[in-house]
Amino acid sequence: MLTALLVLPWTGKFLWAPLVDALRSVRWGFRNWAITAQLAMGACLIPLLWLEPTEHLDIWIALLFAHAFFAATQDVAIDALAVTTTDPQQRGWLNGAMQAGMLLGRSLFGGGAILVATHFGWHAVLIALLVAIWGSVIFLCNTTFETDQKVLQSSVWSQFSSSIRQAISARNTWMGLGFALTAGAGFEAMGALAGPFLVDQGVSVNVTGVFFGIPVVLAMLFGGLVGGKLADRGERRRTVARHLGLLCILVSLVGIATLAGAPVVVVMGLMGLVYIAIGLFTAASYALFMDLTDPRLGATQFSTFMAATNGCEAWAAWMAGRLVASAGYGAAFVVMPVIALTGWFFLRGLSKSK
Repeated sequence: MLTALLVLPWTGKFLWAPLVDALRSVRWGFRNWAITAQLAMGACLIPLLWLEPTEHLDIWIALLFAHAFFAATQDVAIDALAVTTTDPQQRGWLNGAMQAGMLLGRSLFGGGAILVATHFGWHAVLIALLVAIWGSVIFLCNTTFETDQKVLQSSVWSQFSSSIRQAISARNTWMGLGFALTAGAGFEAMGALAGPFLVDQGVSVNVTGVFFGIPVVLAMLFGGLVGGKLADRGERRRTVARHLGLLCILVSLVGIATLAGAPVVVVMGLMGLVYIAIGLFTAASYALFMDLTDPRLGATQFSTFMAATNGCEAWAAWMAGRLVASAGYGAAFVVMPVIALTGWFFLRGLSKSK
């Protein structure tokens, strides 16, 4: 229940993202939003250093929820800052690098945190997290983003309201949302089912944990960095289309291998290739979403695209679960990527972008 509660701010961040766009000035831009949110993230963790969770569980939950809220807000501001300040021809590499950083952070403060807590206690984990959160503020404080200031030369509110109307009436906005809601169905379904699938195939829990903790992380990291580079070399829409096709083929091969009764080692090898393709696809598609985002709506529009990808994850996991119950894992891994190919229709509806 706690995990579900802490995911809520990340799911609903697009609801208050417009405030990040609208409440700006020449002296208060996306960088200031990010810095303030990070300082608040750390402030929420400090009381946990002396409050025992068994005795103050309600306070722990409230502070962790507040921490998640500020973390989601920081994510909105950082993404908006990236949209408004980066060269469009470097957005693929940027998203690949951001994905690599996210994966490394999850490894360090996921499995790594458990190891540290085992030897030094949870206080050491909290202190390390505080150092990471507040230490990174130094980079933001010592960096100037000129483009972020250029988009603020006139009234922010008039820019915001005008841009909202333009975005709503733009064909690319709706094609982008359609793509975000459908294209990830294949790999999102496999991601939701992968753990139970391997266990049901007779793979031990320990081996499953190691598989997702090391090979999968490395595969996505490699795919993200390579995919980012490839996304910057050609026309973005075509690059995303190729990565989508490759991803759907590989997920389908996992399903076919499962239906054919292939050895579990073969299936796991194919799954490793899927995770490389996920890295390729996400780096390129996130760069595409940045291309579709009006810099004056860096927080609002990009967060809406991200919310649509979350929506895709939700319905794909639900439908895949129903397919597993009625026809088995193999059928689910074959059907879901076929549905994901509808994303090509929305890509064809987009204007060409570099």
